[in-house]
Amino acid sequence: MGVLKRFEQRLEGLVNGTFAKVFKSEVQPVEIAGALQRECDNNATIWNRERTVVPNDFIVELSAPDFERLSPYSGQLGDELSGMVRDYAKQQRYTFMGSVQVHLEKAEDLDTGLYRVRSRTLASSESQAPAGRRPAAAPHPGGYPAQPGGPPPMPSSPPPGPPPGPAPVSRLPGAAPLPGAQTRRWIEINGTRHQISRPTLVLGRSTETDVRIDDPGVSRRHCEIRTGTPTVIQDLGSTNGIVVDGQHTTRATLRDGSRIVVGSTTIVYRQAEG
Repeated sequence: MGVLKRFEQRLEGLVNGTFAKVFKSEVQPVEIAGALQRECDNNATIWNRERTVVPNDFIVELSAPDFERLSPYSGQLGDELSGMVRDYAKQQRYTFMGSVQVHLEKAEDLDTGLYRVRSRTLASSESQAPAGRRPAAAPHPGGYPAQPGGPPPMPSSPPPGPPPGPAPVSRLPGAAPLPGAQTRRWIEINGTRHQISRPTLVLGRSTETDVRIDDPGVSRRHCEIRTGTPTVIQDLGSTNGIVVDGQHTTRATLRDGSRIVVGSTTIVYRQAEG
């Protein structure tokens, strides 16, 4: 079972209880969790053959309205996200310089539904310091603070490659697209990616559909995905209908990560700016 799936399962009890009202909005914990995984991958630095170091201190910047809604639960959510990062690092054989921390911060320059992730590497003694008084750490990629008895410090010069720029702004599901940005859309079926490059994409068992699904529970022309703002899925009069994010429906809005079930086949809808 994947790390994100286990994270979703751990959150189920919280979403049904403490977080029920908070996460009815577009802010999805699993979307932030995915961004933290990418932050680890993008900033992984090879120390030696047996050690690849990734950030251990993460800041998730949210718009003022999203932050105000989430801040009362930031402790619980931060603990869950930290645990997810540790699980992912174990799976990828990454290591940390100190304890893993995930913090939520308010960013006045972000609109509702937008978020930004920043990270850094802090040694154990630094990661225990209060957030407002932590020593500045070099941005990734770059050097790491030396630890007594630990491995030798990294060279002061960064590894080859372009210098790191500002943290990119990500779009939460349901948020308006960034100005000038182009949205890439695709679906994943049994590990195979199918790009959505036309206004409508028809799915079904027929060989004449855009994406053929070999499933006896799927009609010849079962449903279609219509791209736009927002992107929607429409049932085409199928025998068994469609289930979107756990709800039987004939039409639904899709967001990044939406799970569509047709017959016994699960389809994951994905979209990203760029």
